[in-house]
Amino acid sequence: MKQSAAILGATGLVGRACRDLLLADERYGRVIAIGRREPGRADPKMVVCRVALGNVDALDDPMLGSVDDVFCCLGTTIGKAGSQEVFRRVDLDYVLNAAVFAKRRGARHFLMVTAVGASARSRVFYSRVKGEAEDAVAKVGIECVSIFRPSLILGPRDESRLKERISKSAATALSFAMVGSLTKYRPIEATTIARAMLATATGPAPGVKVYEFEQMMALRSAAKET
Repeated sequence: MKQSAAILGATGLVGRACRDLLLADERYGRVIAIGRREPGRADPKMVVCRVALGNVDALDDPMLGSVDDVFCCLGTTIGKAGSQEVFRRVDLDYVLNAAVFAKRRGARHFLMVTAVGASARSRVFYSRVKGEAEDAVAKVGIECVSIFRPSLILGPRDESRLKERISKSAATALSFAMVGSLTKYRPIEATTIARAMLATATGPAPGVKVYEFEQMMALRSAAKET
């Protein structure tokens, strides 16, 4: 029997890559795209659910049925959010709502994208919120939780930001020097993250597992070989 997946954040950089891979994956017979915006493409096996992510009861529509895997690619930047309050709402509250939705729909596996350095004890607001989101999701009670912690994410974005382009160029140029404990800070392609998520979705072990640069690269390579 084919599986069903739900994806939140299907219009973002990683989310778009995940969406396309899920739709192409024969293991999945149904892909539910959940969010405020249209997912950007149509497909016979994709169900679009446009809903405000701040209301977990509205998000948890029984008509969607059961879901096997939930891919949470939600995330913003403080600059785009406009304030720490809005950033926290998107990267913590909405993510937690997604996990509650996954639990209510019977999902066995919740896969989420956070960021390198995420820790609820961090002094950096961005990293602290990401870490708090990880901890909150882990407490929801989903059997398998996979956490992906990329550094700078590379790929074609809808918007063009000069500072971001400059930082990407600098990070890419310096990535060869990021070895040992610094390897996890190397920039990574959005498609690599998405492929790692899809590879992890196959037969996950119970518990919470974290994947950083090296683990995601290994998963991508393994996926290419199969």
